[in-house]
Amino acid sequence: MAISCTAEWCSRFTHHHAFRSSFYTLPNPNISRFFIHANFSVSPTPILEEASSNLIHHLDCNYGDSPSQQYSKLLATDDDRNLNEFLCGLFEDSKTEELAFDYYQRLKERAEFRPERTTLNHVVRYLWKLKKWDCISSVSEDFKIYRVLPDRDTCSRLIYSCIKHRKFRITETLLDAFQFDSDVATLAFGSAMRGYNKIHMFRRTVLVFRRMKLSNVSADSVSYLHVMEAYSRLGDCGEVVRLFHEFESRKLRDSARYLGEAYEILCVSLGKSGRAFEALDYFREMIKKGVLQYSIYSTLVYSFASLREVSVAEEILREAKSKTVITDPEVYLKVVVMYIEEGLVEKTLEVLVEMRDAGVKVSDCILCAVVNGFSKRRGFPAAVQVFEELISQGYEPGQVTYASAINAYCRLGQYSKAEKVFEEMVAKGFDKCVVAYSSMIVMYGRTGRLRDATRLMAKMKERGCQPNVWIYNSLIDMHGRAKNLRQLEKLWKEMKRRKIAPDKVTYTSVIGAYSKAGEFDTCVKLFNEYRLNGGVIDRAIAGLMVGVYSKASMVDELVKL
Repeated sequence: MAISCTAEWCSRFTHHHAFRSSFYTLPNPNISRFFIHANFSVSPTPILEEASSNLIHHLDCNYGDSPSQQYSKLLATDDDRNLNEFLCGLFEDSKTEELAFDYYQRLKERAEFRPERTTLNHVVRYLWKLKKWDCISSVSEDFKIYRVLPDRDTCSRLIYSCIKHRKFRITETLLDAFQFDSDVATLAFGSAMRGYNKIHMFRRTVLVFRRMKLSNVSADSVSYLHVMEAYSRLGDCGEVVRLFHEFESRKLRDSARYLGEAYEILCVSLGKSGRAFEALDYFREMIKKGVLQYSIYSTLVYSFASLREVSVAEEILREAKSKTVITDPEVYLKVVVMYIEEGLVEKTLEVLVEMRDAGVKVSDCILCAVVNGFSKRRGFPAAVQVFEELISQGYEPGQVTYASAINAYCRLGQYSKAEKVFEEMVAKGFDKCVVAYSSMIVMYGRTGRLRDATRLMAKMKERGCQPNVWIYNSLIDMHGRAKNLRQLEKLWKEMKRRKIAPDKVTYTSVIGAYSKAGEFDTCVKLFNEYRLNGGVIDRAIAGLMVGVYSKASMVDELVKL
């Protein structure tokens, strides 16, 4: 092509000369490969000046070769550096990644070729992205042959990804390949232990740590944390203590950074093993060293509450409040249970206040524990009173707490309040609680409201809540007392169809109903079925069958019974 330039521009050249410019780019997959060759001719001859006030310059542009042509030319140079740069350039473009890997496979056949770390980074990331696990296993052999590895982060992430996708054999192969580079190996083994802990394969974590030691790979601080956590989850507290002392004695470069976490794993393990006082000693030791790991307070409170050490748990809880905020609801629940078991149910209300002050949501489970605790220790009147106080204070009960309150109201005979609380529960979306339905149906049975009980069971099914054996027992008992054998038989068949196994109460109610109706043969049949299914004969069912055998004049059966 031709480019016109003014004579004024050309006059900047102070000498008569011919200017030639040539430049080229290295292969870049994002643009077309090209080489530019420019020729500039400048001459002040009168002929040119008279012919035109402008000078004509010619720029010749020749676009470069295709990747395959460049590959062929680079092969001829036997220059590994250019070959590696060429592969990296192709890998950087998603359109030529596959071609780049194909060229990599071909180049491995050349004895002169040696991949660089950057090239292997690209190879691994490409295979990892496409989840070509077999190829990754093959490339791991290249690591051994060429004694070159991808960078530490790439190796670590590759190991973790293999474990995440359950490629355990490939993980072991890669760990074996990484061993000749101590820096990479340390990070890779640590990543393997982290991955196995993540999927709760704690025994695998222990095996990796043992293999690490046998391979003379130096364990770093993070590796110690992972294996201590694994032993803690396996319940081997003794090994956790041993590893903690080993970790502390080695004085690793970054051990001070992770010492608090090590103390926390140690205290958690001791607490779970019932060695709460030892955990407290280690915690005091940690504080003296100036290490601050306030999350251990939760572990200590939980541990002492489990042991019902009320005074120690309260002391640690007060100390924790002055330094940090305990936000784990499980800890507060454990304290509530401790107070209930020790008969100090009034203190459970103080725990709820502390939770509110700490900004921790009082869960349905904790409210239910409080209400049930008062039921157990102070009786149902105290339980419903506490429930009403909690509602007035703004606490929000859930399905379980509502069910406990409904049961308490029913036991006290406060049926109207029970119905009101049940309606409130359903209105809030808690319409699938079998326990609450059971309490209501039993209540309807006691008050002779058979139709309401049947209607409630129908609503229960509509809402997707399946009746259990308690509900069927209640309805069967109601219909049996009313001598409504047709409805009783319908419920019995429905139980069998839904595969709900009748229990001793069911058989007692059904046999009693048929006995009252004088259908003794059916009673005998049901009793034999009950015994065939392994049912235990108690006084209630034995008394029924004595009456049945006597009225049916079945003396031999009566004697056997």
